[in-house]
Order: sequence, then structure tokens, then C-alpha cells
Amino acid sequence: MHSRDKIRNIAIIAHVDHGKTTLVDQLLQQSGIFGKHEHLQERAMDSNDLERERGITILAKNTAITYKDYLINILDTPGHADFGGEVERIMKMVDGVLLVVDAYEGCMPQTKFVLRKALEQNLTPIVVVNKIDRPAARPAEVIDEVLDLFIELEANDDQLNFPVVYASALNGTSSLDPEKQDDNMLALYETITEHIPHPTENVEEPLQFLVTLMDYNEYLGRIAIGRVNRGVIKQGQAVTVIMRDGKSKTARIEKLFGFQGLKRIEMEEAGAGDIVAIAGIKDINIGETIADPTNPEALPVLKIDEPTLQMTFLVNNSPFAGREGKWVTSRKLRERLLKELETDVSLRVDETDSPDAFIVSGRGELHLGILIENMRREGYELQVSKPEVIVREVDGKRMEPIERLLIDIPEESMGPVMESLGTRKAEMVNMVNSGNGQVRLEFLIPARGLIGYRTYFLTLTRGYGVMNHAFDSYGPLIGGQVGGRHQGVLVASESGTSTTYGMMGIEDRGTLFMEPGTEIYEGMIVGEHTRDNDIVVNICKEKAVNNIRSANKEETVRMKTPIIFSMEQALEYLNDDELCEITPKSIRLRKKILNKSERERSEKHRKMAEANL
Repeated sequence: MHSRDKIRNIAIIAHVDHGKTTLVDQLLQQSGIFGKHEHLQERAMDSNDLERERGITILAKNTAITYKDYLINILDTPGHADFGGEVERIMKMVDGVLLVVDAYEGCMPQTKFVLRKALEQNLTPIVVVNKIDRPAARPAEVIDEVLDLFIELEANDDQLNFPVVYASALNGTSSLDPEKQDDNMLALYETITEHIPHPTENVEEPLQFLVTLMDYNEYLGRIAIGRVNRGVIKQGQAVTVIMRDGKSKTARIEKLFGFQGLKRIEMEEAGAGDIVAIAGIKDINIGETIADPTNPEALPVLKIDEPTLQMTFLVNNSPFAGREGKWVTSRKLRERLLKELETDVSLRVDETDSPDAFIVSGRGELHLGILIENMRREGYELQVSKPEVIVREVDGKRMEPIERLLIDIPEESMGPVMESLGTRKAEMVNMVNSGNGQVRLEFLIPARGLIGYRTYFLTLTRGYGVMNHAFDSYGPLIGGQVGGRHQGVLVASESGTSTTYGMMGIEDRGTLFMEPGTEIYEGMIVGEHTRDNDIVVNICKEKAVNNIRSANKEETVRMKTPIIFSMEQALEYLNDDELCEITPKSIRLRKKILNKSERERSEKHRKMAEANL
């Protein structure tokens, strides 16, 4: 067991893509944990395929490095506000934070979101200005921005007096001087060991351990990760588990693990201030306390961010159901959603009147989108409805989630972007002209105004715009329609295979969403109409075969390129009467009611019901 004053527990926080996972790679690489023959995979902390593909951290991870005779536990946190539940809990496990900021981009909305959580926990900050080697780096201005942010978040005097390390995680260099870099990470190691306080908990008192993160292993079952709050925990020890509702049960610590590099190493015992993983306790959950049986005292239950967005997950009942997936029944869908609840505390799953539909609530589009993407990769087929924001009742008033939106756009796009955000009830709170033809605008906007906005925003800025947003607060519900799609869609009139001839016949009616030769069914959405109403089209039409020669037969026919949606774009595109069918191989948009005459009847009933109100 390390002596308490040689332990440092820190979390790394940053906006998406500011380089924190690469920074952890370098700290691991240079600490000598990996032998010369061992190759450290790039972005080693991002273990999930999706994290690697998108370059984002979704799940909090922990690693430990030894520097001189110090043990430094490092927790890598997600930068996305959608995973705020993870961030908040990690802050309870550490004594300090490394705030990583891009030397060019400066402070972004997620930086603010995560930093607020750290300062509220009274943690000691160190600021790392990363990507110092970028040609457009502006370290002095970025430090001023960080200081302004600390003041805005009401940091105390000790926190305002933060040390700054300048680094290039990509090159593995750091220093305390913005002008020149040392070709190693020593400046950062030294700053961590000097400035971050060591754990002050008492080893002599009765055991207390708060379960902060969950993992799952096929051999060991549930693994509870957290920090020993006081006392000593030993392998084989009998303990009391105090559940969230105050009830308790007895259990035994079957295995105890510490961390070294990216590996878990078995330990005999650990003391207050250590971050460890415990296996062998069935049905243990986040927020529960493991305590000494002779003196079972519960730690305060963790507060978890409430979901802000919900979608209905349904069993796939389209004409193509069961063709491409392995798991298609409602029993399998239910099992998978309940399994997700074991490790994701920000998620809610509610049953509905129908056994084939579940309401799934999460922290945002990305949070739910990642779950759906993981499910389709595992072989599930399902359908989902349009994402809807969760409206809350506070003191008799209806409140909706408001997001803080930060956009960087070329000056010439300002007019159309401001106009488009105006219709979505956004309120501008700040504008900075960066002088190189770029403008940074900050808005507060209802979360429902952002659903489906990203694709439109990229069109308006011709792909040059960058937008980031984070949950800000709940505000009074704004009346009238906010956001949503303005165009109608082209709906297939019959099942079959799309033909070039059939598609060319309707090209002037709108934009198509598929290539010729795609199998389609009646009621499937095959394109976007140029107007605001839906129309039914036949894209399976075959050319009539006769012996009359066409005069323009020799002309080569060129079709416009269709738009092929990614899953996020498809979810954003949906309207209230539509569903997105998701299988391991395909993403299809469809009407909830596939038959045209039934759709028209249902629409008539809806209008009559509205008129009677």
C-alpha cells in the first residue's frame, strides 16, 4: 500500500477534441510503465470502437501511473454534456483536475460545463494549454479566457491562483514557458505532484467506500469502482452494502483490484484515498456504500443529472423485419435496455401500454444515438420515434431544457444563420469577432430548437461552420413551434426495387435518399419533397419495353447524387408521424402508418379532433 502523502488522484477535463485522451497516452508512455517492446495503441483510453471512430470519450476510464515514488491515479472524463452523469460522479473521486484547453480554440461550452462541476467540489485545478505547437496558437489570450471563466464560475482565491503548463500532447512535450518546449512531460508530472493535494482521509476509521462507476466482466460479473473514503478494504473481507433506499445487505469482497497503466492488478488490501475496483458483490449499483459491518454508515447518495430528451424504442414491425438482424423480439429489446441501465445511470427506461414499445430517456441526442449505434452493431433490429424534449413542471410552471450554443462561422454566413436561429427562438448572449473573417456567436436556445438543426446549419455555412452546445438550465416553456422540419417527404406508393427510370421520373419533385436497386416497401420515405407537403411516388416503375426507338436513346443519362443519411441525421430528420427503422445493415425512414388511405384517414381524424378542441 502506498503511503497516503504519495498518492495523487486527478481527473482530466476538457472540451471534445482538445486532446486530453492523447495527453493521457503520453503520460502513460513516458512514465515507463510500458516496456520498450510494448506498443501503446493510440488513444489507448478510448476502448470502445465507437469512441475510436468518433474520437470522443463516452465512458469514464481510470488508469494509474507511477512517477518517482508517487502513485498518480488519472480519470479520463467524457467532454460531452450528454455524459454529464459520468463527469459529476468522477469529481467525487479526485482531489484535483487537469483542465486541458486548446491553445487556439480557447474555452468552449463543454469546458465550462465540466469545470463548473469541478469547482463546486472544491477541487484544485491545473490548466494545461495543449496544442501549443499549432501555428495559430494564442496562449496568452487563452489563459485570459480561462481566468475570466474561473471568475464567472465564482472560483475561490486558491482556485484562481492556478498553475499553467504549456504542452503538445501529440509531440509529447511540455514546459512552464509558452515560448519553448522541453521534449518530455516532466513539467506536467512535477506540477501534479507539487500542486494536487494528497488524500486526507483516515485509514484508522471504519471502512466506507462509495460505488461511483460500474463495469461488467463475463467472469467476475459486476465490478464496482470507487474511492475508499476511510478505513482499509481487504480481499475476502465481510462487508455491509447500504443501498440507495437505505436498506442494507451483507456481502464479501471476493476480489480487489488496483490500477497500473491500463491494467487492473489484484491487491490484498487498499486504504483511504485509494481508487480500486471490487468484484464479487451481486446486484451492486452506483451510489451505494460499502461499509464496515460493525459500523455501517452510508455516504451521501450521488445526485444524478436528470434526462432531457426521450424517444420511443419499438420492435421492428416493417415488412423487412427480421431479415438483417439477430435480435428482433420485444423480449430481447427489453433485456438489452435493462442491461444498459446497469452501467448507465443517466438513462431511464419506462414500459408503455404496448409490450412492443419502451420510452427511453437520456441526456441528449448523442447519448441516445450512441446506445442505438451500439445495439445495431450487436445485431439488434429496432425502430425509434422522433426525439422529444422532456418538459418538467416546476412550481406549477412548465419548463423545458435550454442549451448554450456556441458557433464559429465565416462572417458572410452570419445573416442566414442568425435568421435561422431567430425562428428557433434562440437568444444571442455574446459575439466575438476574431479578426480573421471568423465570428464566434453564443446563444441560449430551447433544446427542441436544436433537434434537426445541425444538417441545416452546415448547409447554411457551406460546411465551414462549427457548432457546439451544452445543457445550460431549465427555462419557461416557449409557446409556438420551435424548429422542426419545413419540407414534406416523398413516400413510396408500393413495394419493390427502385429503378433508375422510376427515380429519374421524380427527380424534379425533390431530393432522393437512395441509390437505384434499393429494396423498398410501401410507406417508406424515399426522398424530400421540394414543397412542405408529403406526396406519394412510385420509384419502382419499369420502362415499358416496345420496339419503338426513341430519338434521344443515345444520350447518356445522369442522375443527381442522392443524400444518404447517417444515423444521427436520420434521427434528426424525423417528424412526429414517422419512424426510423434501424438494423445492423440498414437505416430506413418510414411513415408510422404505411398504407396511403389509412394515413389519410388518420390525418382526417386528427384534424377533426383538433378542430373540436
